[in-house]
Amino acid sequence: MKVLFVGGGTGGHINPALAMAGYFKRREPDVEILYVGAEGGMECRLVPAAGYEMKTIRISGFQRKVSLQNVVKNAKTVVRMFTATAQAKKIIKDFDPDVCVGTGGYVSGPVLRAAAKMGYPCVIHESNAFPGVTTKMVAHSVHTVMLAVEDAKKYFDSNVNCEVTGNPVRAEVLDAEREASRRKLNLDDRPVILSFGGSLGAAALNRSVAEMLKLSSKDKKYQHIHGYGTHDDDFKKKIKSDGITKESDPQIQLLEYIHDMPTALAAADIVIGRAGAMTLTEIEAKGKASILIPSPNVAENHQFHNANALVQHGAAVMIEEKNLTGEILWQTIEKIINTPGKLQALEENAGEMGIKEADLKIYHAIKKAARTKITK
Repeated sequence: MKVLFVGGGTGGHINPALAMAGYFKRREPDVEILYVGAEGGMECRLVPAAGYEMKTIRISGFQRKVSLQNVVKNAKTVVRMFTATAQAKKIIKDFDPDVCVGTGGYVSGPVLRAAAKMGYPCVIHESNAFPGVTTKMVAHSVHTVMLAVEDAKKYFDSNVNCEVTGNPVRAEVLDAEREASRRKLNLDDRPVILSFGGSLGAAALNRSVAEMLKLSSKDKKYQHIHGYGTHDDDFKKKIKSDGITKESDPQIQLLEYIHDMPTALAAADIVIGRAGAMTLTEIEAKGKASILIPSPNVAENHQFHNANALVQHGAAVMIEEKNLTGEILWQTIEKIINTPGKLQALEENAGEMGIKEADLKIYHAIKKAARTKITK
């Protein structure tokens, strides 16, 4: 069997595709996989590192902010849409896949549309509660729109074939155990607060976490693991000026990047972070209480919709960035920990939202679409 994956731009589009590809490889070792991405995109680093063959097309996204510079960029994007389609058709014809699987990002659009017009079965996976532009554009051209959450169905016409499969979850996340993870991280029985803002960090979140850590350091009743990212020197300066050190506050672990997230997540009692789809999927899979601060700087404010889906099910607490301060963050933690039954309720509700065997459901949806391929 041959499977063509396409998706790019952010880890939120790339990682689900890699997770699906990995599951396919475990189920069918002989499967042939080709990944199509955007030239110069993040996927050009991540996909080869994962061991998959890759082809690229020259494509760019539209700039939403109005400026003369962006008008020029958008004109180039229009031209690239036509050349990208020609490039996509050649790649598809040469590989001759049994099915094409998209995970979003602007590179998915021309590839899936070209494949569908050429008679190849296509599916697309939407990891967010609020579907992206590409997903909505190709929804009528694909065999199945695979959704992460039930709430996303309402954004599609009734004649679009939607199937709620959930998001794929890394095996190492599912396998990590709480007590073993705590021992590995040298943590004791005090509550563990895990916070992070992504690989590059998040300045607003870091500022509030720094203030919260200063408050927490006074009584040392909580343990903290915080990933501050690679681009926030102000956070390090703030921590230093507040006198927080390894020696004075050994209960606080500060990391530029959390390399072993499965272990940190398993050890945590409360998770503080953004509301990217894959982060929330792993929170649900592990049944973790969370305080979510959606990034306001993402397309269509989709992180707010992601977080709100959990809030509406009593599975998380949300603080919008415009309202975020260290004091509010600290008070929210205290309320969750000290209100009888609150922590447990958030954990149980988050666990109930997680879709069991999402990888298997995605696999079956792709296989079902592949069986509709027309022999050429």
